[in-house]
Amino acid sequence: MSIESTQPKRGDGRRGLLVLALACVFAFLPTACGGEASDGAQGDPGGGSQGEAAKEAKPSEGKPGKTKASPEETTAAKASSGEAAELAEARVSPDEIQNMLPADGKQPDPARPLPEDPPEGIEVYPATTNRTTGEPIEYGRTPPTNGDHDPLWQNCGAYEKPIKDRHAVHSMDHGVVWITHGPDLPATQVKKLRSYGDEDYVIVSPYPGQEAPVVATSWRVQLELDGADDPRLRRFVDGFRRSEIAPLSGNRCSLGVGNPQG
Repeated sequence: MSIESTQPKRGDGRRGLLVLALACVFAFLPTACGGEASDGAQGDPGGGSQGEAAKEAKPSEGKPGKTKASPEETTAAKASSGEAAELAEARVSPDEIQNMLPADGKQPDPARPLPEDPPEGIEVYPATTNRTTGEPIEYGRTPPTNGDHDPLWQNCGAYEKPIKDRHAVHSMDHGVVWITHGPDLPATQVKKLRSYGDEDYVIVSPYPGQEAPVVATSWRVQLELDGADDPRLRRFVDGFRRSEIAPLSGNRCSLGVGNPQG
């Protein structure tokens, strides 16, 4: 019986060396070609991490159909444009006095936020000052919208004759809406306007020389109207009486000057 040699064959050794060499080559290739390394980062010849760049380009994580919560929108962001956006940004100026006692000495009524959807056509004017003075006052527009005024305010209600600007401006400083109309407005329309005078914080009076048939004015905001039936008038009164941008809003309009007609 022949006995096989226990010495390793020369060919077996060569094959072993070849297998070992190939294993080293395949282990080296992924790292050398930018493949994923053991720590999960990809090689980057430029010195940065492609993995980090991929994360930055990836859309925000979260469930499909949902986005991350964003800060609450402000009124200014909701406003479409133009005067609505300007109104949304309006604030009481540091130059405007805010600490006067109400007309009757009691606590003021709470001011109301500005409407987010104001009637179309409003004009918003810059803040000025609201000092009281006995000196003559020149206003930049008619009817005036804001500014310095008489120490006495106009009592709320409807008037048959024109009232003084300086008294009406003081009332608007308290949050009043002032509705003015041309002297030649038909009597049926005047009657409709006068009904607003029965409401709180509203003054109605004729105003010679104004261009529009009817004008609604609150502190810093004005709207020209086609007549007493214009639906924007109701929206203006409801939206701007006791406006939060009237420096002394809520100070009421009684115990002042004037005798409104019932």
